[in-house]
This record gives sequence, C-alpha cells and structure tokens, in this order.
Amino acid sequence: MRNNYWSCSRFADWLRGTEKLSAATSGGWRDWRRQAQRAHPVRYWIAETALDKIQDIVNWPVDTLYNIKYYINNRWVSRTHSLTAHPRDIRPGSWSDVGNRFLPCLFNELVDFVEIETAWHHIAWDTEARKKYCSPWWSYGWFRWRVWRCPKAGIEHLEWAAELDNKGYSNPSDPGYGRPTPQALAAREILDLYHWWKEERPARPDPHDASGWTELMDRRRRRSQEDDEYSIWEDSSPEEQRESRRCLKILNQIEKKYDQEDERMMIRLIKVRNHLWT
Repeated sequence: MRNNYWSCSRFADWLRGTEKLSAATSGGWRDWRRQAQRAHPVRYWIAETALDKIQDIVNWPVDTLYNIKYYINNRWVSRTHSLTAHPRDIRPGSWSDVGNRFLPCLFNELVDFVEIETAWHHIAWDTEARKKYCSPWWSYGWFRWRVWRCPKAGIEHLEWAAELDNKGYSNPSDPGYGRPTPQALAAREILDLYHWWKEERPARPDPHDASGWTELMDRRRRRSQEDDEYSIWEDSSPEEQRESRRCLKILNQIEKKYDQEDERMMIRLIKVRNHLWT
C-alpha cells in the first residue's frame, strides 16, 4: 500500500502540463479534469493513466510483501475476522451463552478501536506525537503491527475530533453555522461509550451487596456455624421470610436496571458502528 501516487507529483504536473489541485469539491475536480484533458489530451493520459500503471509494476514486489504482512496481521495478530472478549470478561475455556457474549465482545472491540486503532491514527503522521507517547518503531509506518496500545493517545485524538465544527465548510449565514460536524458528534458518542465500559460500568455496585443479600447471607452463615440445625437457605421465621423477600426484590430490581442499561449502551454502540474506522 503506497503513501504517494506518482500522478500527484511535481513531475506529473510537468508531464501533464497542468498543475493538479491539492483539494477541491467534486465539481471542482470535474472542471479541472475537463480543462486538463482539453489542454493536453495525450500528456494528460500519460500523467494520469500510464504513470499509475508504471508505478504498479515498479511497486509490485513491495506491495506484495505489504499484502502478505497484513494478511498475517489480520489473520493471527489483530484477528479482524472475529469478535473477541477480554479474558477479564469471559475466561478462556469457560462456557458463555451466545447472548452473554454480545456485550463484552462488542465493547472489547470498541476498547481496541480507541486504544489501538485511534491511537495509531493520532501518531501515524505526527512526529511530535510519536515522541510525546514514546511510540515504538513498530507502531507506525511499513513495519506497523496492530499491537501497540496507548489509551491516552486514542482518547486525546477523539477529544480533538469532538471539538470539530463546520465553520470552514458552511456560510456564516447558514442556521447551522458553527455546529459540530458529524465526525465530532460520533467522536463524542464513542468517548462516552468507551468511558462507560471502562470506568462507569465496573464501578456499579454489586447487586447482591446493594440489595443487602450479601449481608443477609453472611449473617446466616455465622449463625449456622453456631447452630448446626440452622439452614442458611431456609427461612426459620416470618421475619426472616420478609427480609429474604425484601432483599430479593431489590436484587431483581437492580439486576433489571443494569440489564436495561447494558442494552441501551449496546444499541448506542450499534448505531455508531459506521464511524468505527481509521
């Protein structure tokens, strides 16, 4: 995969007889192509078509090695053909139903997107950023392998993107002038989802603790150690029955609330999926 095309070089401008635009709208590019072809038809063909064909031939060995490298990377390193869960969320070798795999697999991929892909995007073309984050030589360029992880670089890139607005692309008289771009809105959503999974969700109180069920069971275990005939799983009095029902009711309410929150966040992640690329 080449970074520069010969047809975009100064030599191509000289060969074509018309300087190529650095940036333009689709209409601007259309007008430029028409003008350049009319001015020098043969020279335009040599610069825009023949030069690219020659470059393909010259770069074939390097491009082939690059494709092999990324096949290995995609197949065995980053495994872009699959969704994976962190061992912290699903222990390798343990059984997990399909429905229970969705949430951790999707959000673990989101974490990798922020901390690996977006982090790379933040330093790929910025020498100062590479120095700032002490990125190793294999984290960018031709020798890059998708294993370098830097949460800070990924987060800072998204924070930068989250502040983008359309001032440079719209008229000041436009009602939407100065509003966030679609990229900015997507970056904000990605950051929100990332922080929820990494910080907010792990900090949720355990339902058994918050409901009082853990305390109830601990108290009954202590009593069972003193009384061999006492069972921690059977209510020995109406008071214990009421306490058990109260704790279980609260426990069920908390678990339902957590499940609904997980579902909402998973839906939000699905909706932002088309922005998860670098």
